[in-house]
Amino acid sequence: MSSKWDEYSPDDDTINSDGDDDENDYEFEEIVHLPIDGTLDLHTFSPREVKELVPDYLEECRDAEIFEVRIVHGKGKGVLRRIVHAVLDRLDYVDSYRTAGHGRGSWGATLVTLKQTETAPPNS
Repeated sequence: MSSKWDEYSPDDDTINSDGDDDENDYEFEEIVHLPIDGTLDLHTFSPREVKELVPDYLEECRDAEIFEVRIVHGKGKGVLRRIVHAVLDRLDYVDSYRTAGHGRGSWGATLVTLKQTETAPPNS
């Protein structure tokens, strides 16, 4: 009977030449730069990343004066959609959100309307 540990190789990058297993030996994922264009596709992210990613992305959209955002979470079992909606419920700068209609992702995407940032009045 084999297990996933049977496939371990001593050449694995997580253990350095001294045999210690420490955080400096792990390969970390590359930082991904997302275009701030009003569409956030979550297909390449894990559910645990979404709780931080969604608010960060929405703040960047507001800074870019994009107030209508589409978050693509996929249809699946609805786990990611529920996480996204729970995050949106806690953000005071979200004016409203709804499941996207046909042609925009249906129930596999959520359309978010952000409150516009207040701008300072022009100098008189």
